[in-house]
Amino acid sequence: MSDHAPVAGVTGDAFPPSVATDTHAFAPFIRTLGRGPGRSRSLTRAEARQALGMVLRREVKPEQVGALLMLLRYRGEAADEMAGLVEAARDHAGLPWQFAKPVDVDWPSYADGRTRGLPWYLLAALLVAQSGPRVLMHGPLAGPGRQSLAEALGLLGIPSCVSYEDAEAELAVRRFAFLPLETLNAELARLLALRGVLGLRSPLNTVGRLLDPASARVSVDGVFHPAYIELHLAAGDLLGRHITVIKGGGGETEWSGAKALSLNSSSGEQSWPALPDAGKSSSKSAKEMFAVWQGRLDDPCGAATVIATAAVALHAAGAASDAASSVAMARNLWAQRITATPPFR
Repeated sequence: MSDHAPVAGVTGDAFPPSVATDTHAFAPFIRTLGRGPGRSRSLTRAEARQALGMVLRREVKPEQVGALLMLLRYRGEAADEMAGLVEAARDHAGLPWQFAKPVDVDWPSYADGRTRGLPWYLLAALLVAQSGPRVLMHGPLAGPGRQSLAEALGLLGIPSCVSYEDAEAELAVRRFAFLPLETLNAELARLLALRGVLGLRSPLNTVGRLLDPASARVSVDGVFHPAYIELHLAAGDLLGRHITVIKGGGGETEWSGAKALSLNSSSGEQSWPALPDAGKSSSKSAKEMFAVWQGRLDDPCGAATVIATAAVALHAAGAASDAASSVAMARNLWAQRITATPPFR
């Protein structure tokens, strides 16, 4: 591509005219985002798709990658822009993956805070799979807030899938599979890891959460900042998704049940009451969490988090119609978990 060649897929007057000092075809994207008050704007859906596509194909310079990610963050993501970024990431990974049977629940897991607690949401996802729906969880395994998740997967005997075939096999046997982002889209995983270099998360964290690699029937999504709820729902609508979004523990799809919950979806907002037995878990390690799962350790608040979170996903999947019936179903699944199939340790 020549220095001043037009950008493929972006036509008409989308960009300001190139200036004589442009030396790279990616420069118009940076200029559009960063021209200054009153002159800059968000990228259109088509522009965002093209821009991230170039980044994922490594057609840009490293400094341009940093500029793009931080300008997107500084401006604040727009729904159209986010939809285009998600489409670019899906294009690069060849998504959606078509499995022998459809995936019912898409469950993104991307929180990476150092104070992120134990992954009780993982046990909740297993309860949902135990009840019948096929659940695909995806997210990075690397990062300071991801260590307990990797350990918990190992204790439960759940492999990290390294291929489409692995995921297909796990879904067939357990109705649950964990697909590392490093397997799904290694370039996107590399870009997410730039957080340590840039000092801030980038909008690509949201891209991962909206990736939906198997075009599941529904998605459950947790955010840390409530302001992102509207963005995720709006981008999901543009992408044709059925998403349930909550303000989740540590930014994951996890509800402890200790406080009332706002359940948000394209159908509207519901308010769920707190659970009477909920609170802060006493467990400190993945091994203790695993012992709770096996019934060898009593942690009522940890169990309540699993039940509350499973109730959210069961409702999203259409297995229960309201808060009371969703929680009751989740409690029953928790009581049956030791002897249930599919086989978890």
